[in-house]
Amino acid sequence: MYHGPEHFLDRDAAISRIMAHARLLMKLSRRFAAIAPPALSHSARIANYKSGKIVIHADNGAVAVKIRQMGRRLCDDLSKGTVECNEIEVKVQPPQTHSQSATSTQKPISTKALDILGGRQNELPPGPLREALQTLIQRAVKGE
Repeated sequence: MYHGPEHFLDRDAAISRIMAHARLLMKLSRRFAAIAPPALSHSARIANYKSGKIVIHADNGAVAVKIRQMGRRLCDDLSKGTVECNEIEVKVQPPQTHSQSATSTQKPISTKALDILGGRQNELPPGPLREALQTLIQRAVKGE
């Protein structure tokens, strides 16, 4: 019988508390997305909840100010059907860019290494590996 990872995570006392908190944050996030205006729900997210205080991360200052202005209404709406909300703290936290492109730099290959590769290339039978080595040698940046 298949048991998902949650089944095993819920069995440990310490991890089950973390899982319960994660589920609560997911529930609050869905509730926030449902009650906040679309422009705000796309530019802010629930970050944490502790002792009646909900922490929201906003992408920029303008969104943070608007959420602070709507704080009491959002707090009341988030309290309905979820947890007690006494306070909303808003922090500006720009979104993390996970797909930053790094420019590649060509690393030089020493003359000695190129000579060794050239010798090995000549020993190989005709085929894709020999052609790949030939291309590498031709395109390589020569180093000391």
